[in-house]
Amino acid sequence: MSGVSVDASPPGETGAARFQKLFRTTAFKLSLAYLAIFAICAFLALGYVAWNARSVLDDQIVSTIDAEINGLSEQYNAGGLRRLISVVERRSREPGASLYLVTTAGGDHVVGNVGYVPAAVLATPGQSETRYGRNDSDAEAHRAIVRVFTLPGGFRLLVGRDTEERDRLRAVIGRAFGTSLAAVVVLGVIGGWLAASRVLRRVDAMTQTTRAIMAGDLDGRLHVAGNGDELDRLASSLNLMLERIGELMRGMREVSDNIAHDLKTPLTRLRNRADEALRRPSTSDELRGALEAVIEEGDGLIRVFNALLMIARLEAGSAGEIMAPLDLGAAARGVVDLYEALAEDQGFTLDVAAQDGVVVEANRELIGQALANLVDNALKYGRPSGDGPGRIAVTVWGAGGRAHLAVSDGGPGIPEGERERVLARFVRLEQSRSRPGLGVGLSLVNAVVRLHRGSLHLHDNGPGLRVEMSLPLAQGDSTRPVELVQPESR
Repeated sequence: MSGVSVDASPPGETGAARFQKLFRTTAFKLSLAYLAIFAICAFLALGYVAWNARSVLDDQIVSTIDAEINGLSEQYNAGGLRRLISVVERRSREPGASLYLVTTAGGDHVVGNVGYVPAAVLATPGQSETRYGRNDSDAEAHRAIVRVFTLPGGFRLLVGRDTEERDRLRAVIGRAFGTSLAAVVVLGVIGGWLAASRVLRRVDAMTQTTRAIMAGDLDGRLHVAGNGDELDRLASSLNLMLERIGELMRGMREVSDNIAHDLKTPLTRLRNRADEALRRPSTSDELRGALEAVIEEGDGLIRVFNALLMIARLEAGSAGEIMAPLDLGAAARGVVDLYEALAEDQGFTLDVAAQDGVVVEANRELIGQALANLVDNALKYGRPSGDGPGRIAVTVWGAGGRAHLAVSDGGPGIPEGERERVLARFVRLEQSRSRPGLGVGLSLVNAVVRLHRGSLHLHDNGPGLRVEMSLPLAQGDSTRPVELVQPESR
C-alpha cells in the first residue's frame, strides 16, 4: 500500500510546543517508567554489593585481629607482661594497618603505634569501631576496628586494624554508583527522546494522512514502514478499513449513477402514462388500464428499492443474525419444486442432482432467495440460440470442507471479461436489455454469499453459463470426496 508523503510537524507548530508534545507521548513516558525501574534495581543491586563488600572486609579485619590476639596471647603466656610489651613494641614499628597499644590502668601510654584513642573505648573491654590518632599524626583522625583487653595489674591492651581500605572501597563503589546512575539517566532520557521522536513522527504522519483523507483525498493511505511493529499493524488494519470504505463509497456512487440512468426510464414512463390518462378523454376501461399500468410500474420500482435495501443490509452484515444448520441439497430441491411448473410452461427441462447431508450454517430465507434468483436468471437468459428446449441443471455437492451449488444453463452465456462486472448492481449486458429485469439479481446473490463467508464464480458451461456458489461446511460435517447422483428430470 502506498503511503502519502507529508510533513510530520503540523503547520505553525513551534519547537517548544513540539518539545512539550514529545514529553507527553506514551513512548517517552514508558521510557521514563522503565528508566526509573532500572535505576531502582541498579541502586538496590549496587547497594547490596556495597553492603556485602563491607561485611566481607569487616570479617577479614576481625579475622586479622583474632590472629594478632592469638599470637600476642601465646607471647603473654610464655613471657608475661614484659614479653608482651616487647613484642608489641617490635610489631608497632612494622609498616601496615595493624594497631597496638598498651596503657596503664590510668590510661598512660606504655607502648604501641596508637597515639590517641577515646578514653571510653579503653575503659570498655570488647570489640568496637572508633576514631584514633597515630603517633606520627595525632591531629589526623582515622577509623579502626579495635578490641580491648584488661591485663593483670590494670594494664590495658588494644589490638586493632585500620579501616582505610574498607572506606576506600566504599568510596570507589559510591563513585561508580553515582557515575553509573548518571549515565543510566542520561542514556535513558536520550533513548526515550529518540524512541518518542520516532513514534511521534510516524503518528504525526498518520495524523496528516487522516486529515487529508477527511478533506476528501479518499485514495490516501497510511504509510507502512515494513518492520512489522505495532504501528505497522495498526496502519495495515486502517488501510484495509479505508479500502473497504473506498469500496463502499464507490459502490454508493455507482448505485447513484445506476439509479439515475436505469430508474429514470421507468419513472418517466410512469409519469407519461399518468399524464396521458389525464390529458385525453378516456373511458373507464382505459382509465382502469392506465391505472393498472401505473401500479405495475410502481410495483416494479418498489421491487427494485426492496432489492437495493436487502443488498445494503447484506453488505452491512445486519441480515445474518439467524444462522442455523441448513441442508443445501434439500433447499435446492425445494427451489426446483417451486419453479418446476414455470420451467415447463417456458419450455425448459429443470434437473437437480443434490448430495444428501451437505450442511452449512446459513440463513434459510436468504439462501432460498439466492437460489431462486439463480434459477430465475437461468429461465430468463438461459434459452439456447436455436429452437430446441432449454435445460437448466442445479447441482449440489461437498468437497474439501466446502459446500458447492451450481446452476447451469445452455444459453448464450456471459463473456469472460464481463463476468465480474455483472455482479455489480444495475449492470445489464447489451444483449439482455430487451428482456425484463433491472440487473440486481446477481448482486443480491453475491451479497448473500459474501454474508455467509463464501464466494461466487461464473464459468463457461460450453455452451451457456454456470454460476457456482461455494460456502463453508458446518463444523463437524463430512468433507469426504463426493460422487454425485444422476440428475432427476423435473
